[in-house]
Amino acid sequence: MAGMLSRIKNRARLASRRRRHGRHRSVLGFDDWTMKVAAHRFTNRELGVQSMSHRSWCGENGGRPSNERLEFLGDAILQWVVTDMIYAEFPDRDEGSLTDVRKSLVNAEMLAEIAREIDLGSQLLLGAGEDDAGGRSKTSILADALEAFIGALYLDGGPQKAQPFVQSLMSGRLGGSFERLEDFDARSHLIRVCVREWGRPPLVEITSQGMAHEPTFTAVVIINGEEMGRADGRSKKIAAQAASVGALAVLGVRGIDTSRA
Repeated sequence: MAGMLSRIKNRARLASRRRRHGRHRSVLGFDDWTMKVAAHRFTNRELGVQSMSHRSWCGENGGRPSNERLEFLGDAILQWVVTDMIYAEFPDRDEGSLTDVRKSLVNAEMLAEIAREIDLGSQLLLGAGEDDAGGRSKTSILADALEAFIGALYLDGGPQKAQPFVQSLMSGRLGGSFERLEDFDARSHLIRVCVREWGRPPLVEITSQGMAHEPTFTAVVIINGEEMGRADGRSKKIAAQAASVGALAVLGVRGIDTSRA
């Protein structure tokens, strides 16, 4: 009887997990998804599948190769294509500003945002525990998998496939890159302004709420005991940056020169 009850419970847990996973899985199979997002069907399909293989899944499936080596390759390709794009787009900008623009485009938050737009999370292969913990929406997992997919696309289709794919992801983001750059490192700039004006950095308090696998973070910037900025975000970094932008705006209205650090 005890054994039967245990089997029933295990089946119930498995069914529940499948129902949860079903809400996240795409109606598109991997081949159709790659055609939709990259206009490419993998000749070496295993290579494409590997790009979606998180180490948690590999550990549960006989030590299959994870996407980490492909991520390394994809990062280099991504840097190359984005560098080429911004070099051509901004001929009057110096090396330092071009480097900053590249950082604003090639970072975990931006890559995860892009991955969500193309529904990459639905294609991920995750271990049961990671999947149950909301791994399909985690910034780090999504960003790494996007880089891995770019690496796999390069190996299977060559630069003639990888380059236009990256260009399609980034071209619409180049136009506002310098405006976005002001927000990208707002926290560091705010620290420098506060140290210059008052000899100490601002206090940033961060709290979280919501489900453990999909929390919302709230950042509050306090300067001289007064709240100057508050913002929410999917990560601590996003929330802190947004709150810092708000604080800089308040300081500017109050006559503080925030154009220099």
